[in-house]
Amino acid sequence: MNSHGKKKRIGVFVCHCGVNIAAMVDVKRVAEEMGAYPGVAFSTDYIYMCSDPGQQVILDKVIEEKLDAVIVACCSPTLHEITFQNAAKLAGLSPFQVEIANIREQVSWVHTDREEATLKAIRIVRSLVEKIRYNKNLEPIEVDVTRRAMVIGAGISGIQAALDIADQGYEVLLVEKEASIGGHMIQLSETFPTLDCSQCIMTPKMVEVSRHPNIKLMTYHEVESISGFVGNFTVRIKKKPRYVDEVACTMCGDCEVVCPEIVPDDFNLGLSYRKAIYLPFPQAIPGTYTLDIDSCLGLWPIRCSACKDACEVNAIDFDQKEEIIEEKVGAITVCTGYDLYSMKSLGEFGGEKYEDVVDGLEFERILSASGPTGGEVRRPSDGKVPKSIVFIQCCGSRDPENHKSYCSRICCMYTAKHAMLYKHHVPDGQATVFYIDVRTGGKRFEEFYQRTVEEGNVLYLRGKVSKVYQEGDKIIVHGSDTLTGRKVEMEADMVVLAMAMEKKEGTEELLRKLNISADTDGWLAEAHPKLKPVESINVGFYLAGCANGPKDIPDAVAQASAAAAKVGTLFAQEKLQHDPAIVPVNEELCSGCEICVNVCPYDARELDSEKGIVIVNEVLCEGCGACAAACPSGAAQKRNQTDNQIFSMLSAILKK
Repeated sequence: MNSHGKKKRIGVFVCHCGVNIAAMVDVKRVAEEMGAYPGVAFSTDYIYMCSDPGQQVILDKVIEEKLDAVIVACCSPTLHEITFQNAAKLAGLSPFQVEIANIREQVSWVHTDREEATLKAIRIVRSLVEKIRYNKNLEPIEVDVTRRAMVIGAGISGIQAALDIADQGYEVLLVEKEASIGGHMIQLSETFPTLDCSQCIMTPKMVEVSRHPNIKLMTYHEVESISGFVGNFTVRIKKKPRYVDEVACTMCGDCEVVCPEIVPDDFNLGLSYRKAIYLPFPQAIPGTYTLDIDSCLGLWPIRCSACKDACEVNAIDFDQKEEIIEEKVGAITVCTGYDLYSMKSLGEFGGEKYEDVVDGLEFERILSASGPTGGEVRRPSDGKVPKSIVFIQCCGSRDPENHKSYCSRICCMYTAKHAMLYKHHVPDGQATVFYIDVRTGGKRFEEFYQRTVEEGNVLYLRGKVSKVYQEGDKIIVHGSDTLTGRKVEMEADMVVLAMAMEKKEGTEELLRKLNISADTDGWLAEAHPKLKPVESINVGFYLAGCANGPKDIPDAVAQASAAAAKVGTLFAQEKLQHDPAIVPVNEELCSGCEICVNVCPYDARELDSEKGIVIVNEVLCEGCGACAAACPSGAAQKRNQTDNQIFSMLSAILKK
């Protein structure tokens, strides 16, 4: 074998993938033609190459035919490249001498002409033969791992992930930008389908988090920036000033009593009021007051010191300043949660125009015993008990033309819960639900829905609402019943909108800081929807809860535990191995122009001012090739994907 690998014995293995490939590609013809191609020592086909017998074929033939390199013509390399690399390794072959020719997604699934598809498959496999001739054996780059995790967001998924990681014996930084942990779940009244009190479920977990020896709780903190790589991240966290000493505060409430400023209560979604210095809710953790500087009369200069004067333990500290804390972590789990789609976007439903038209989360607070009405169902406008409520589902969901294209998943069930709880509070009241479809996919969800309809005596109308407006003290709802084909007009004392879930406000900014990606709807993107549902494309980042899409509490908790298990698997390794297929610098060709430095999205390249050339941090480099494309001198060449290899591949594809 010469330095260019021209004498490699190459094996080609073509997969039928059942009929996924074989239906549109003549698989046997591809294998036969490749068997006659220069440099190919062996070629065969098999119905399922990824199966155990299929992998055994590869393993056996590598040994029997003394193969130096293997090409598997099958599906996307994101699915089974590692599978075939591991099979080759068992036969003593370097995993970097294995290439995947994608003839399923790139050929079979996108063509309707069998002859054209077969010819294209042959050309693709041929191009990989030319590439693999020049592939070199590479050794993985080993790095140490910091066995300490950070969880961003302390709703139910963040709390669960933090507890699971901490219970494995690893230290966790739990970062929450709000004054207390708990997220949206602590705002709920009851949870479906069991009607458990959310506070009864959530509060013990919140307390456990605050007392766990392996968890460092960082509320009223925000991630400022992040650098580094999997196993070795450096995170800068901004600590916002509370102007209250958390340790000294006894929660006596004297400061709140004397505070002259009254503002809408965020926790109750503006349905009640709080003071400028406040406790978010009775079960808040940490149990301390926070001074909302945006609502305060002012500290620069101090215009009011009533709270400080009233505090007997001197817990009020007007001199607190914003701090930046730097921490080292090895893995990051993102649990940033969700927001509800703004009712302003649905003006035809009277969103944010009429007091008695509320969203689902506002109705949760009305139902809650700790809410603005003490758990009694009363209209926000006048405090009267509503004798009729109309619930409207899919408000902003499943509407690709005007709003959100996706289903928000939880709305059908929480609307059923709302209707049932309303009937519990107001037995003689009328509950009407406008729906498109009722989706009850979870365990015991269908049973709960049937109970709502039958035992709760709730009227379900299949149809869409076109307009909601107010006449006097009544809300008029215009809609249609698609089952009977009739238009519907009814009066209601209240209307509850099941608003779509959407990404958390500030998600885009956080994504830029973390350098991870989102899907077209703004939810955090997983590496693979089926095989890697809790992993980001960027190694070391894990996703849980509603950060990457709408889900209910059981699914959020399950995903959080899955993410925690992935973190534990990462931390269990003595050393982390980084892919060596990176883009080094040819020092003889580098002119130090820094173009590659500016285009690198991973900050893996910097100029060595003494040598006048660019140097590469191989651990940070992900081999994306942006630098190779930008380099004017050809000094940046990706390992096993050099210009010479690419030109050889192009020649093989263009050759008839």
